[in-house]
Amino acid sequence: MAEHSITITEVFLIVAGGIVPTLIWLWFWLKEDKKRPEPGRLIMMCFTAGFLSVAVAIIAEGMIQGMTNQFFPGKIIIPIALFALTEEIVKYLAVYLIAFRNKNFDEPIDAIVYMITGALGFSAMENILYITAAIQQSGPLLGVIAGNLRFVGATLLHIATSGIVGIAIGLAFYMNAKRKHTHLVAGLITASLLHTIFNLSIISTKNIGDILFVFLILWLVIVIMMLFFEKVKKVRPETSIPLSTQ
Repeated sequence: MAEHSITITEVFLIVAGGIVPTLIWLWFWLKEDKKRPEPGRLIMMCFTAGFLSVAVAIIAEGMIQGMTNQFFPGKIIIPIALFALTEEIVKYLAVYLIAFRNKNFDEPIDAIVYMITGALGFSAMENILYITAAIQQSGPLLGVIAGNLRFVGATLLHIATSGIVGIAIGLAFYMNAKRKHTHLVAGLITASLLHTIFNLSIISTKNIGDILFVFLILWLVIVIMMLFFEKVKKVRPETSIPLSTQ
């Protein structure tokens, strides 16, 4: 089948389909921090940093793919796991450079807000690339359907994984540097494992029922994450304790 040529109208649909759903998610999570909202400019910078960081992830993943093809041919799980770790690290670094060194990063809950914001920017760019490819291969209708699936699946995944990293950072907000680093590493590893399991599950699914089950698990993770969101809101210098005892 010949590739479908992208029209100007479809460019608008691609951009809207990629960005609007993530902005809806962003609005939802910002409502959770309405008592002491973060500066709009900093939120937008985090979103943009996440958006642009996809390019870094693509370059890094291309290098990883080349190395794994050379040293681990046929081992699918290795590149998938490394891709997941790469994306989680790239998202974290994008937010770290923009927000975590900013004076407005002044309470534990900010870590979750900024991490999810960066993740939504990252997901928006991924959505745009994915919908573009889907439209080129299958036409506008199937491309839009694919975009809706991304909204439910991959976007939810990035919220969950970056939210986990944000929770780890938030719980350690008042701890010493060593404990902060330990929590960060634990958060990145946990997020990468979830990311890897999701990707492997999607690859191995054989019907819509399996896909819906995977999405259900993601929703459960989001619910648990929201409970931790409330816990992080209550973190104070005297109550901050290691993840191992949470």
